[in-house]
Amino acid sequence: MWKEFNFNMNREEKKTIADSANMIVDGYSFTKDDNTIKVVNLNISEPHSMIMTLDGKMLESSMDPIEQTIAMDIWDKDREFMEV
Repeated sequence: MWKEFNFNMNREEKKTIADSANMIVDGYSFTKDDNTIKVVNLNISEPHSMIMTLDGKMLESSMDPIEQTIAMDIWDKDREFMEV
């Protein structure tokens, strides 16, 4: 299901990601896939994403450190509300 992006995301691609997300907070989409969470920053056109464990440990990322911190903080605060 995950597609690696090598280009800017257009509105339609962002909508597809948002529609498949289990939770969106502050423009960051969170989608559960087996035992991992994929986070995509929908606020920007470049495809910045991160894969982390359910307990919030980062496995891989194309996000900058500030985006990573924001996404992890959101996950820590709001994961209980995620529909899975």
